[in-house]
Amino acid sequence: QVQLVESGGGLVQAGGSLRLSCVASGRTFQVYAMGWFRQAPEKEREFVASISGNGGSTRFADSVKGRFTISRDNTKNTAYLQMNNLKPEDTAVYYCATDWLFSDVGSRPDFWGQGTQVTVSS
Repeated sequence: QVQLVESGGGLVQAGGSLRLSCVASGRTFQVYAMGWFRQAPEKEREFVASISGNGGSTRFADSVKGRFTISRDNTKNTAYLQMNNLKPEDTAVYYCATDWLFSDVGSRPDFWGQGTQVTVSS
């Protein structure tokens, strides 16, 4: 069974940075795409970023382009989300997710982590 464990969330001031990590287990990590999603209070969960299995292709939501980067270390079964120039509107629970696709995650991945809270103060 695929398991995803996020870490790295916290409280940061606007303009600051955080790096989220997602450790995966339960299957061959380097084959499948990984993604990050977020859900703010009283809002629907939304896509943030994704990376292909080999790390060669990435995709970002317009709201985070130029501020967030996504990467992966296939030797550590870990995906990362580097978040720079954070804004109060980035406040949300951030989830790592994956499914059975190689080049990108779908809109509703099959596997999710428990989430990590990111709070950006103004």
